[in-house]
Amino acid sequence: MFWASYLLAVLAIVLAWPVPVLLSRAQWPARSPFTAMILWQAIALAGGLSMIGAMLVYGLEPIGDNLIAGLRALAGMVLYNAPTTALGFWHIFALSAAALLTAHLVFTLLLTYYKIERQRRRHRELLSLLASPSAEGTGTLVISHNSPVAYCLPGGARSVTVLSDGLMAALEPAELRAVLIHENAHLSQRHHLLLWAFAAWRQALPWLPTTRLAQESVNSLIEMLADDVALKTESKATLIKAIAIVASGSAGNTGGAELRQEVSSLALSGLDAAAGTSGADSARTTASRVSRLLSPRPELPAPVRSIVMAGSVLLLALPTALLVVPGLLG
Repeated sequence: MFWASYLLAVLAIVLAWPVPVLLSRAQWPARSPFTAMILWQAIALAGGLSMIGAMLVYGLEPIGDNLIAGLRALAGMVLYNAPTTALGFWHIFALSAAALLTAHLVFTLLLTYYKIERQRRRHRELLSLLASPSAEGTGTLVISHNSPVAYCLPGGARSVTVLSDGLMAALEPAELRAVLIHENAHLSQRHHLLLWAFAAWRQALPWLPTTRLAQESVNSLIEMLADDVALKTESKATLIKAIAIVASGSAGNTGGAELRQEVSSLALSGLDAAAGTSGADSARTTASRVSRLLSPRPELPAPVRSIVMAGSVLLLALPTALLVVPGLLG
């Protein structure tokens, strides 16, 4: 199994540095945000699987000709006190590191979910005191504040879109529709789940370039996806103006800061809590969205999108095959 462990290690290194750097600098994701989103997910999953798999396979190498045999032998050592003399120091170290990394990733994912849910619960409690139902429809609340604010708060059947009366006064009817469609797209497409996963990944491995680049890119891509939904019924000019007005409420606005403090630490977007988005990240995302709308480029051709999607599937299949196939053939 030595060759599988080294190949997995190489794949993990490639997915941890050059690939995410190149993808984060590429221009094409703005043309096909859904395709780019799939690729980022494949990179994250394949990278994590490769890191853990490389250490696991290397650690099991002395006690099995394949992964399945190695796991059986290891289970015998743990459960039945079988001799461990076949395992050297570095093999035990690799197995321990694989176990600790797996536990760390799972624990961070669950901890991040707990923190987000606690924030959202507190947010809903405050909204029950500060907000009132909107005439725009069910699932929409209005808070009394002069600063233009719009965000969505995920929660299954309890999901809501929150607007400030300052925003509603500043927007024309078409612009308000664009904002509502955009926020509702976040909810219907479950963007908060993506943000939760990538936020947890970054918190678990903050030193890994992939985690930062992936989170920043995903934050931007989900906004573009929601923009594309709004563009199905509203014009680019309408959406651009709506984006600018909403952004004015989150850029150095004292009233907005006070509101964020009152309504919770979720910032000016209910999704930002899951994303861990900073003000600078939000500003960059807004700039990317407006630039994309002002200088539109055609979507990637269907054959190119298909190639990227196929590459994403292969990217996930490669570490899986390196782990499983030797065991099946052994």
